Amino acid sequence: MAHEAATAEDSRLPIRTLVAASIGNAVEWYDWTIYTAFSVYFAAAFFPGELALINTLATFALAFFFRPLGGWLLGRFADLRGRKTAMLVTISLMAGGSLIIGLLPTFESIGWAAAVLLVLARIGQGLSLGGEVSNASAYLAEIAPAAKRGRYSAFFYISTGSALLVASLLGYALTALLTEEQLTDFGWRIPFLIGGVLGLLGIWLRRTLEETEQFEDNRAKAKALKNPLWMTLKYHPKAVGQLVGFSMLSTLCYYTFFSALTPFAVKTRHADATDVFLALSIATALFIALQYPMGALSDRIGRKPQLLVWSAAIAVLIVPLSTLVRPGLGGLLVVFCVGIALYTAMTSIAPAIMSELFPTELRGLGIGAWYNLTVAIFGGTAPLVIQTLARYELSTMFFWYIAIASAIAFFVIRTLPETKGTELR
Repeated sequence: MAHEAATAEDSRLPIRTLVAASIGNAVEWYDWTIYTAFSVYFAAAFFPGELALINTLATFALAFFFRPLGGWLLGRFADLRGRKTAMLVTISLMAGGSLIIGLLPTFESIGWAAAVLLVLARIGQGLSLGGEVSNASAYLAEIAPAAKRGRYSAFFYISTGSALLVASLLGYALTALLTEEQLTDFGWRIPFLIGGVLGLLGIWLRRTLEETEQFEDNRAKAKALKNPLWMTLKYHPKAVGQLVGFSMLSTLCYYTFFSALTPFAVKTRHADATDVFLALSIATALFIALQYPMGALSDRIGRKPQLLVWSAAIAVLIVPLSTLVRPGLGGLLVVFCVGIALYTAMTSIAPAIMSELFPTELRGLGIGAWYNLTVAIFGGTAPLVIQTLARYELSTMFFWYIAIASAIAFFVIRTLPETKGTELR
């Protein structure tokens, strides 16, 4: 009986710890996502003229180029001072940036100072998110038993998906309840102010977390490292290349389906904004529901099969799916649900895959620097690229771009070792 009780105890997931670790990540991604989702409404508040939306999305892209710096600084900080402390710093920066944007005066009130302050707020959020992804991923992987790392990893994007669903439903509600004039005048501020409040909740929950044993056991080793960023290239070049290879497609999928398609569908393909937000909301609910089953599946069949199916399917389907981005709820549902459901094969195990590439003393920095550099190049530019191509009636090229990235990722994934059930270094 005692043995059975111990086994049952071991089989339980530490839900409170997993929720506390991942809910801060939810706030990070909520704040990051509402910027693009509502950019069509607040662009003119900060930038004048016909290029207001392009300039607003350029600011979005600029913030991405501070993510590698944030990943490097806050990743190294986490390797030296702990995952918990670093995660508290990142959630505070992100929530503060969201609150500032929600309260900023407009271009009409203070001229170009409004645009400058918007850029500064986004830079702070870029630094924050650069550290958040690597540190939250490392934390979840390090507290997980080897046989359940996929299950534990699933909570990362359960939280992210929940935040995206809140953002999408908020967009649906605001576009349904407010006129376009009201959204442009004041409605866009509401989600940013909500993000600031959610940040306080994230800070309160994260303060209860305990530091991981793996960090404590490797703290001295991390402090003894000289030039750690160079060490990732010198001693782990294959891991760096693999991380860049599959992260390229992952970030393109994320920012295409959760960010870039929303303004593209409304502005370029003339879809109804309410239909777009509703389709995205339904697909996001599916995204959340599939995370844990896909994480558990990877603990049984391995990480590589899931990643290979995901990359191959996106390569084949992305261009045909793009033709369905048009007025009408049915086509939009197919685009969002198929693309996002396939993406869960990757997202459900992302923290596990990335954490398994680097040893503990380099994990925060290794993921933080190279993952965020990849995101800056391919993800941060996605909304800007698709809008610019659409301006010249070349939007189909964007989806061929994703198809090529999918093919590259497929061949990179084939070089990965199978890591299910293995102990972290």
